[in-house]
Amino acid sequence: MSALLRRVDHLIYGTADLYAGVERLESLLGVRATPGGQHPGMGTRNALISLGAKTYLEIMAPDPEQPAPAAPRWFGIDQLGAPKLVAWVANGTALGRLVGHAAGRGITLGDVSSGSRRRPDGTVLGWQFTNPRVIVADGIVPFFIDWGTSPHPATGAAAGAALIGLRAEHPDAPRVQGMLRELGLELPVAPAPPAALVATIAGPHGTVELR
Repeated sequence: MSALLRRVDHLIYGTADLYAGVERLESLLGVRATPGGQHPGMGTRNALISLGAKTYLEIMAPDPEQPAPAAPRWFGIDQLGAPKLVAWVANGTALGRLVGHAAGRGITLGDVSSGSRRRPDGTVLGWQFTNPRVIVADGIVPFFIDWGTSPHPATGAAAGAALIGLRAEHPDAPRVQGMLRELGLELPVAPAPPAALVATIAGPHGTVELR
């Protein structure tokens, strides 16, 4: 596994309807996502597909069982015209120090905070993360997460798929590539509009490029 793929904690696939997103990815990959849970107060819920021992694909959608949140849902999910990869998340530790390192190089990652959700089996997952609402380079620069002692979500997610590549496209590729390298991330970025994440995933239906 490449150094980059070892840093990928998860990919976020945004969709207006969770069931439709699960169906679409099952048709593409041949794996049916496991129900994940709700994000209390965020107005979203998810389903998961494991992409490795500590890597997964998160399908995220509005949660009709929660009231609409006061602020717009993360990653522009409310405005999505079609399902797509909306973000990627890198694993990290000592996130406060990382935020300071990034700020010293002109990269704003936002404050470190905590989150949680309850799985359908009752297990509560907890984590620390940099602010997902702080969008850097149109989402090509990730936010960072530290699961601490919590079980990693990949261990309970639907198996059968594997992440074999991740790349990006951006109109200002050299600048974005430089920002990523300052954060220790060797994500390839090609010049192209609009900005996009492109994941190569192998599954029972073959190899798929997911954008």
